[in-house]
This record gives sequence, C-alpha cells and structure tokens, in this order.
Amino acid sequence: MVRILQLLLLAALFAPGLSAQAQTAGESLRSLEDWVAQAQAHNPELKASEARWEAFVNRAHQVGTFEDPMLMFKIQNALIRDPLAFDRDSMTAKVIGVSQMVPFFGKRELARRSANLEAQAGRWTYEERKIELERMVRESWYQLYAVDRSVEIVERNILLLDDLVTLAETLYGVGSALQQDVLRAQLERSKMEDMRISLRQQRRSLEARLNTLAFRPPSQPVPIIPESALTGVILNAEDLEQLAQEHRPLLRGLQVQLDKSRVTRNLARREYYPDFTLSLEYMQREAAMGDEGYDMYSAGVSFNLPVQRQRRQAMVAEAESEGRMALQEIEMLRNDIRLGIADGLARIERNRKLAALYQDGIIPQAEVTLDAALAAYRVGQYEFMNVLESQMALFNYQREYHEAIAEHEMVLVQLEGLVGTRLR
Repeated sequence: MVRILQLLLLAALFAPGLSAQAQTAGESLRSLEDWVAQAQAHNPELKASEARWEAFVNRAHQVGTFEDPMLMFKIQNALIRDPLAFDRDSMTAKVIGVSQMVPFFGKRELARRSANLEAQAGRWTYEERKIELERMVRESWYQLYAVDRSVEIVERNILLLDDLVTLAETLYGVGSALQQDVLRAQLERSKMEDMRISLRQQRRSLEARLNTLAFRPPSQPVPIIPESALTGVILNAEDLEQLAQEHRPLLRGLQVQLDKSRVTRNLARREYYPDFTLSLEYMQREAAMGDEGYDMYSAGVSFNLPVQRQRRQAMVAEAESEGRMALQEIEMLRNDIRLGIADGLARIERNRKLAALYQDGIIPQAEVTLDAALAAYRVGQYEFMNVLESQMALFNYQREYHEAIAEHEMVLVQLEGLVGTRLR
C-alpha cells in the first residue's frame, strides 16, 4: 500500500511537466517554416525518393569495375584405369589457372560515367520532389489562412446579425418596423450559421491534408493561421526564366538525362569491339615413363566475335532516341515554365491590385455605408432590406479581400515551384 501511494505521488509530481511537454510538442509547429521543415524531415514519400537516389549512387559505385577473376583447378590427362596415379603417364598433370575478363578500352569509363549521370538524375528528382512537397505545404497553409479569416468574418457577422435581430425586434415591438424585417434577419443569421458549419468542415479537411504532408496524425489540431499581408516582391518574366534555368531541379535533371544519352550512345558504339579474356595456367607433372616430368604453363587470350551487328545497331538507335526525347522534354518544360510565369505574374498583379482596392477603398466605404444605413434605420428613415444588403456586401468584401491575399501568396508559391528557388 505504501508503494502504491509513493507511485501515485510521483505521478502527480511529474504529470504537469509531461502534460506541458506534450502541449509544447503539439504547438511547436507555429509558423509556416516549421511546417515546411517538419514535412521535409518526416514525409515518407520524400524519404522514399531520397532512398531511391541513394540506390542510384550505390549502383554507380558498382559500375566500371572489373569482373571477379576466375580461379580454376583441374587434373589433366589422368588415366581412367588409375585416376589418382600421377606418375603413370608423362601427360598427366595437376593444373591451377586464373582468368580475367577485360572489356575493350574505354567501355569501363563510359559505363561509370553513365551510372554517375543516372545517379545525378536521381538526385535532381529528389530535389524536385522536395520543392513539390514544399509547394503543397505552403498552398495548404494559405488555404487554411483563407478559411480561418472567413470563419472569423462569419462569426463577427453572426454577432452583428444578432444585434440586427434584436434591433428589429425592438423596433417591431414599438411599431416602427415590420415583422418581415425580423424574419429576414433571422434567415440571414441561419445562412451564416450554415456557412460557419461548412467552413469548419473545410478546415478539418485542410488540417488533415497539412498533417498528412507533415506525417502527423490527420486529426491533430492545427493552430489558427495568423493574419498575413501581401508579400512585396518585384518580379519580371526574364529574371524568372533565368532563375528557372539555373535552379529548377527537373530542368537540370533532364539536362543530365540528355548528357547520359550521349554517353550511352558512345558506349553502345563500343559494343562493336570485342572484350578479352586473359588466362594463365600452371601444370605440375610427375616423372613417369622415363620423362623427368618438367612443370609447364600455358597462357592465352580469347575474345568474343561481335558479329551480331543488328543488335548493336539497335542499341545505338535506342540511345539516340533517348537523347531526342530528353531534348524535346527540356523544350517542353521550358515552354511550360514560360507559360506558368506569364500566367502567374498576371494573377499576382490582379490579386495585388484587388487587395489594395478592398483595403483602401471598398471596405472602408462599405463600413461607412453600413453605419449610415443603421443610423437611418434606427430613426425609421431607411428600409431594413437595405441595411441587410449593406451588411452582406461588407461581409463579402472582407472575405474577398483575404481570399485575394491568400491567392496572391499561393500564386507566388507556385512561381517559386516553377523556378525552383525562393523569391522572398
């Protein structure tokens, strides 16, 4: 009993610390950069891509080395009638030999270069996957930002509609308003409640997506995304295309594939030349039949005859086709990058102007309009429908403002993915 009480006391002492530690771990991912780092450190798909690259590297270490030499033991010209007698016939010998296959000059170096280029291509595939994962995390973050701002605006709007319902009921009670005003305000409040439910469900889906990208339990809560302003960057198409040429991993990987096809073509052409096998044998003989049994040796070279030219022609043609394919894929990717940059810059400019227009013009004007409408309605000089319309217009403008900010940041993230580097 005393032992149990001691354990309970220790648990009570350490429980607050463990709880605080768990809470800190759950809240450690507060910023967008924390989420990106978490995803890049733990995402299993990215780890699989890294392991695939490491496999290419280790495979490259195997290529270009000599095959293992062959060691040979044999008994030569032994008598069947007395198989273990080595001194009965002067032709009988115990033989030990070694042989080594040697590829034609240049084949090993070309094979090594081809394997190293393949490993480099695997590395750029891994780097491309890192950029893609980062883009997905950042896009999910800004989608959550837009949803969180919408939830806040909806909840503020619900409180304002509650005030409008109370005001309409008060004025209706003294005969200064119509019953339909009260009913319409209640209807709009119900619509806002429906929108809040939908937004919360949307947030749970985005939480699950962000957690999955970071390899966390999908149901783990994600803190409310703080408010953000537009990122101020100066961009032009020419500079972005140059950045893509220098930094985009997929483009660099395709260039490596093009280089690899040239090396593979040269290696295929070397297949028209033979490989050699060098051999050396030592024969130990016993004295027999009046022969002193001098030991002997033999040395030789053998090589294959590359007469199957059709197969070798097909190997060269295959390498040339791979080169043409890589070249056209490079041009296709450059074309896609140019299109994505042009579209992205247009969307960024649009959202930047929209956000400034909402922030500096439309929203302040809508707030003044709503205040004036409420003041006029309180003294019976304005219809309730106009008050509701002013309120809903302000609500929509506030949402559209934050949606413009979120889309601006997401397009900027997409541009960063296109060029392969950060732009801020």
